[in-house]
Amino acid sequence: MAAISFRNIIKRYGAGKQQVQVIHGVSAEIAKGEFVVIVGPSGCGKSTLLRMVAGLEEISGGEIEIGGRVVNELEPAQRDIAMVFQNYALYPHMSVFENMAYGLKIRKLPAQEIRARVDKAAAILELGHLLERKPRQLSGGQRQRVAMGRAIVRQPQVFLFDEPLSNLDAKLRAQTRIEIQKLHRELGITSLFVTHDQVEAMTLAQRMIVMNAGRMEQLGTPEEVYHRPASTFVASFIGSPPMNLLKDAPGGRTGALLGVRPEHLDVGDGGWEVRTETVELLGAERLIYGRLGEEQVIVRVEENRRPPEPGEWIRVRPREDRVHWFEAESGRRMAG
Repeated sequence: MAAISFRNIIKRYGAGKQQVQVIHGVSAEIAKGEFVVIVGPSGCGKSTLLRMVAGLEEISGGEIEIGGRVVNELEPAQRDIAMVFQNYALYPHMSVFENMAYGLKIRKLPAQEIRARVDKAAAILELGHLLERKPRQLSGGQRQRVAMGRAIVRQPQVFLFDEPLSNLDAKLRAQTRIEIQKLHRELGITSLFVTHDQVEAMTLAQRMIVMNAGRMEQLGTPEEVYHRPASTFVASFIGSPPMNLLKDAPGGRTGALLGVRPEHLDVGDGGWEVRTETVELLGAERLIYGRLGEEQVIVRVEENRRPPEPGEWIRVRPREDRVHWFEAESGRRMAG
């Protein structure tokens, strides 16, 4: 395993007046054995950043270091990384064993070592009983595990995952997330995982990089990012439903936005007057959508509480120790 360093990474496309910059000075340190998720909306630059680590995109500025070695000019094969893509890219005419072993055969490893590596990876991913099957005989989740197995057998210093769960249904995504967590605990290989899904990011990451328009908005643990978002973008992107961001809340600060998570608004006596618009039942909880003046407010309550009717007025009070303040113009978090 190896540490990864991003030092003021820049990516531009084109030249002259047609030049477009898509990555704007990203700097971060990723420790050996760490699992870091790069998360953000489509077009934010997260996959471009990953592809620069892999050597599939040229770096326009700055340095990427893997294991203490600057890799800007190295070919992908020289970087000792393994990548798992959204597309499984399995050879349809080969068995599971042959797909997993193919890269090792190209490297001319002894047959005995190839068999040992494939068997070990198959045991970790519970693929042992599928080694003789062809990809067409597998489910989507099984194909993705084969793709991960093909990466594991290479024994790289770094794993790179580019939205590997996007083609799976919700149930398989949840199952595969658990398998990826188990895989990392067992192997401990430094991993970068790209996703646009904030639930995936929150459940998988030891730390996460939140990207927005080619810039790193925040780097921190899921708990830090959720409970102390560095900007209104992070506050609204991480969390489902998103944080309430209010300009005109009673008791607000001049020139500032008040932020409060839906679960940190208590329904009862006193506080803000909110007019209910609709209520969603989500199993063990309900979401109340209402209006505080002209602004929408979302309140999360337990399902055993009587829900208000549309048009009914309720009072909600933000928990004082859970209120956040952001600069209205820049969106950056304010001290205090």
